[in-house]
Amino acid sequence: MEFVQILADNCKGLGSVVKLVKNLFDIIKIIVPIILIIYGAIDLTKAVMASDDKEIKAATSKLIKRAVAAVAVFFIVTLVDVVMGIVAESTNDSKDSILSCWKSPSSSGATE
Repeated sequence: MEFVQILADNCKGLGSVVKLVKNLFDIIKIIVPIILIIYGAIDLTKAVMASDDKEIKAATSKLIKRAVAAVAVFFIVTLVDVVMGIVAESTNDSKDSILSCWKSPSSSGATE
């Protein structure tokens, strides 16, 4: 807890917010595929149990749309993370900037 306070002080209070955002990004990258698998399995199971070709095609179509949406969310989150990391590395801002907080390894969920 003391380390989080030091990070927050170094980043002018932004350390805890940046850490929260980076942790949310990591959670989103994990949760979205899990939700996709669960809902896809439920939809396809219902369609197969009904033994109706139209329902199977509809469930497959829905699964494909969800997969595209999940991939888009995953890559958008990853892209934002990568861009922020690149910008943080390429700028020579002061140590008090949000970019220095973003590239700080301690804000990425490392051990405290």
